[in-house]
Amino acid sequence: MRKILKYATPALVIAAGVGSVIVLAEAKEAPEKKVEEARLVSLYVDEVRSERVTVTVRTQGEVRAKTNIGLVPQVTGRVVSVAEAFNEGGHFEPGQTLLQIDDSDYKLAVTSAEARVAEAAVRVQQELADASIKAKQWEEWVVDGEPTPLALNKPQVAEAQAKLRAAEADLETARLNLERTQIKLPFRGRVTERAIGLGEFVSVGTNLGRVFATDTVEVRLPLTDAQLAELALPIGFSPDATNAPSVSLSAIVGGKRHSWQGHIKRVNASVDNQTRLVYVVAEVDDPYGSAADDGMPLAVGLFVSAEIEGVVPHDAMVMPRTALRKQDKVYVITDENKLEIRTVNVLSTSQDRVIVLGGVQDGDKVVTAPVRSAYNGMPAQPITRSASQQTSVSR
Repeated sequence: MRKILKYATPALVIAAGVGSVIVLAEAKEAPEKKVEEARLVSLYVDEVRSERVTVTVRTQGEVRAKTNIGLVPQVTGRVVSVAEAFNEGGHFEPGQTLLQIDDSDYKLAVTSAEARVAEAAVRVQQELADASIKAKQWEEWVVDGEPTPLALNKPQVAEAQAKLRAAEADLETARLNLERTQIKLPFRGRVTERAIGLGEFVSVGTNLGRVFATDTVEVRLPLTDAQLAELALPIGFSPDATNAPSVSLSAIVGGKRHSWQGHIKRVNASVDNQTRLVYVVAEVDDPYGSAADDGMPLAVGLFVSAEIEGVVPHDAMVMPRTALRKQDKVYVITDENKLEIRTVNVLSTSQDRVIVLGGVQDGDKVVTAPVRSAYNGMPAQPITRSASQQTSVSR
């Protein structure tokens, strides 16, 4: 009996302790649960405005010269003079001599040709005199019959006149070759490349360099079919001075943004096989002179952004650019202070605003501030910029 009590007593003590703990736990009152209400997030908003707008078409392109040619001589000889303007980047005026080829042989050719012209002219006068004498002799000696052309010396006169014309043509050729020893151009321009030097011997067709005209430059701009529709430009369209759409070109040069004004001059008559785009060509007159922006010319080779004002009106919704998220999403705060994520049909975007055709209505409050972990139904308090500024002032 003692052994049973010896081993059973500890077990009974433990069981009693566990039972006491259970009784005390059940007798303890449960803690009161607090239900926290969702906290409103204050967000800056702007109202959507309904407007009738035209879309500005934006694209990009590279400036290139409208006239860009390679220089080759039409005569053979040694280069005896090179103008300072005929260097890469050099500027030249119409009719300015860029290169001078040795003209000694060509001057002698002109002198020889002038002598042959004089000789042929004398021959013509001699044959005409002979023809006059033969005509008088025929009238005095022959009573009946018509004289033959040979009897009146007509073939000889025709031959002498033909030789005179040939001599005059040779003289004109000699003078033209002499003039060609001076390499000149009929336009104002710039030198792109110089491939010849003083003292070098050149022949017909030798590459002397490349130049381009600075009177007009052009920019080839790619447009989608939708952009062509906004501009109401058909494929193959060639506008005149009255209906040429204006285009604004801009680029950052030397750390400063510059802009230039031009006009659309033609629309390509075909669609590019690779890009499926249609190219239009804009032109700017006198880009290195009167059209320069604060002294900065619209230089050939410059990559520029282009903006063309559309002509097709749209009834659309306008909102700040900061309201657009992930290309086609906006956050709208409803009258119940709930945030809604909506998908919009974006028509056009700029640095300041976005134009959409659907997804929002006039007067909707769109969020223009950053939002973390946004979700549909999130509690939000709209704050307008003006109201926020007034609050800060009153404080």
